[in-house]
Amino acid sequence: MSASPRGHRRGASYTWCVAGFSRISIDPAVRFGKPCVKGTRITVGEVLGHLAAGMSESELLADFPQLAREDILECLAFAAERERRIVIDTAA
Repeated sequence: MSASPRGHRRGASYTWCVAGFSRISIDPAVRFGKPCVKGTRITVGEVLGHLAAGMSESELLADFPQLAREDILECLAFAAERERRIVIDTAA
């Protein structure tokens, strides 16, 4: 899960495409560089937060019509990949 500068130039910043995640982008000029659903200002964290709070997929899609089911699934996959990459230093 690495970002690549294949995105478009926007002022002094770039939109980064996240390798393996075609629906997730990172742009320092959008939401402080947090991973967002591509083409929106909806962060991966917001999608996960709504789901964790008990919102169903259909409720999420109704409240955010710019999202598709595939966007929600990719947010979950993105979070799972980040979780797999966490390294805990047990020597401390």
